[in-house]
Formats: sequence, C-alpha cells, structure tokens
Amino acid sequence: MELHIIYTEADMLLSKECLDEHAGFKTSLGPWEQDAVIEYLTDEYDLKPSAAIQVNTFVVSEAPTCLLTFS
Repeated sequence: MELHIIYTEADMLLSKECLDEHAGFKTSLGPWEQDAVIEYLTDEYDLKPSAAIQVNTFVVSEAPTCLLTFS
C-alpha cells in the first residue's frame, strides 16, 4: 500500500486541475490542521516512523508531495 500526501494552500483541492496535476488523486484531508492529520494517520495506519515524524518532516521540507512509509 502506498499513501502519498500532497500539501497545498491553493484552492484547487478536488478540482480538475488537481486531478490532472496529481495522477491517481483520490481524496482530500483538508483543510485540516497538522495535528488533525497526524491524529487521523496514527489512528488509521501503522506508520513507521510515526505519523508525527513523517508529517512534521514533510511540512518543513520543500517537497510538494510525500510518500508515507509503513511498518
């Protein structure tokens, strides 16, 4: 299973533009606060390293997407 996170502050979520730009886009978790995303991922998935580490690392990076890793 692969789970990708795309972070954007643009008003394009679930739009055709977003679907065209990000192949395989399925759904949006937003707009959610960072802590809410971490809580959701922690409750739903067994991520290693933890959801908090992966999300916090992603947020401070300049990458537009992130592939989460599982145990």
